[in-house]
Amino acid sequence: MRGIDTQVRKMRRRIFKEVANLAYNSENLIDDMEALPYQIIDYDEPEFRENIYRERAIVRERIRLALGLSLRPENKPSHLTQGLEESNIAEKYYEPPLMQVIPSACNSCPVNVYQVTDRCMGCVAHPCREVCPKGAITMKNGRSVIDEELCIKCGKCKAICPYDAISHQTRPCALACGVGAIESDEKGRAVINSDNCVSCGQCMVSCPFGAIADKSQIFQLIRAFQSGREIIAQVAPAFVGQFGKDVTPGKFKAALKAIGFSDVYETAIGADEGAAYEAKHYVEEVATGKTPFMLTSCCPSWAVLAKKFFPETIDKISNALTPMVATARVIKKEHPEAAVVFIGPCASKKLEASRRTIRSDVDFVITFEELAGMFDAKGIDPAAMDVSDKIDDATGAGRGYGVAGGVASAIEDCIREYYPDTDVNIEHAESLAECKKVLLLAKAGKKKGCLIEGMACPGGCVAGAGTNIAIPEAQKCVEEFKNSAKDRLPGIDGNNKLNH
Repeated sequence: MRGIDTQVRKMRRRIFKEVANLAYNSENLIDDMEALPYQIIDYDEPEFRENIYRERAIVRERIRLALGLSLRPENKPSHLTQGLEESNIAEKYYEPPLMQVIPSACNSCPVNVYQVTDRCMGCVAHPCREVCPKGAITMKNGRSVIDEELCIKCGKCKAICPYDAISHQTRPCALACGVGAIESDEKGRAVINSDNCVSCGQCMVSCPFGAIADKSQIFQLIRAFQSGREIIAQVAPAFVGQFGKDVTPGKFKAALKAIGFSDVYETAIGADEGAAYEAKHYVEEVATGKTPFMLTSCCPSWAVLAKKFFPETIDKISNALTPMVATARVIKKEHPEAAVVFIGPCASKKLEASRRTIRSDVDFVITFEELAGMFDAKGIDPAAMDVSDKIDDATGAGRGYGVAGGVASAIEDCIREYYPDTDVNIEHAESLAECKKVLLLAKAGKKKGCLIEGMACPGGCVAGAGTNIAIPEAQKCVEEFKNSAKDRLPGIDGNNKLNH
């Protein structure tokens, strides 16, 4: 469903627009927030659910999440605006957890069920029955029937059926989750086990009912704009193409300034610094055998995965600052009083910016999808902007971080350029399932001398939960942006492009 303008995506964007409108224009915030569900669901007959009351109930919870608030309990009275005073601030606001399932929106999808469809021909060979190890398949009225009590979900019947008449139904959210964080409540609705969740957001973008959503900081960011504080944006390299084919980097920068940002930096300058640092670290530590292997640090969900499920690898995660944090520190050095906003494709960056173990210097994180809602609220069309400036801070290596394999490629290119006598052994894994596999191999000693890039989202950052366009299109745009850079690689110290 990525890149398709579904009703779920339209509703999410409408919510972001209306919450931004509240921040920009409301004179009576409580009353206007209470009225908002009726403005959004302003019809008499339901469009998507069995009644408009359920549709409005879902919208109410979406509004709360977009304001950074938590969902309300189902079994206790609670006003829509409860907690609003705490979130109506001009600074970062966050109530964990980040990813939440809206119970009233969940369809209680089958968790793991094999069903015979009407394509069954009732064939004489009946191979599905013959291969079933538990005798769960019988013939009734000329068609195969599966006894769910006996079925062990092995899938042999589906694999052998010559008519592809057996369907395997699973939860899309659970299928997309590579860490088994999707569980069920007593009513069969999905719930997220926060102990396992790494906040990548792939469950959110995979749910066709829009039942999973993350929390936003757009309301607090707008309040920060209204405070008069200087606010500077840093944009992830995946921004190209996200707001339309006619939106050049220069037009995008102009649109950001029109919304209130005083300046715009490329996050890729921090990636340049990281590529140079990690190339040097690989040469000095991994290639010499001092460290058995090394893991990249730029994807927060990948790093959390390693820490939660493979704690013995924690000391193998690169201590290079992530591109977001490295760039934020450059900005803070040049503008000590400014607030820094990371704009990117990634939901889990919101958690990285909030962590306490390493100072992030990032004041807000918003996604491309959330930014689109802010543009809508202000009536800003990035494609119509006049270009008076351009984005040209980083090298091709740093910009390449936006796609899977880009981090590994940048580090490898730096090693070959600056340390030509070093043999390079670099791999990359994309999707949490693949990341777990490669970490298992590393744990077993199968990845000695290897630098491993991990990306939680299949396709890399361009496939993040907060993107607006199809992944192949985004990959192509990032590749073109990478090739347009003045320099291919950062200097050996990573600092040649850090002067804005």
